[in-house]
Formats: sequence, structure tokens, C-alpha cells
Amino acid sequence: MRGILDRKGEQFAYVQGNILYTLADEPTGHIEGEFILDLAGNRRWRIVGDGIYSLDGAETIGFFSAERPSNYDI
Repeated sequence: MRGILDRKGEQFAYVQGNILYTLADEPTGHIEGEFILDLAGNRRWRIVGDGIYSLDGAETIGFFSAERPSNYDI
């Protein structure tokens, strides 16, 4: 699992596998190649390294956190 952090460093979503979830654990999209798509399959954001940007690259949306276990009981 990787968190998605906004530009201020606050987590607003997370990715498990290739599915994007809200902090309320609701699926909101998925990763396909270098893009994050919404549930309808429309490209929403571009992924470059650990950064997440608007499709034209003009605006930074946020960043992926480091990988962490999804089960903290381990």
C-alpha cells in the first residue's frame, strides 16, 4: 500500500495494488501505465516517478509515499 500525499504532505488517498481508494476506503480509480484513471476509465492525472501531476503537467497534484504494509498487526 502507498499513500497519496498532497503538496502540503497530507494524505488524501491510497493505492493498493493498482486501485486508488479514498481515505474512507471507497475505490475511486485505478492506475494504468503512467496515468491515474477515474472509475469511468477517463484519464485524470499523470504519474511521473513518485509525482502525480495534471494531465498537461502544469500542476502538481501530489506524491506517492513509500511502500508500507497494509496490515499493521504483522
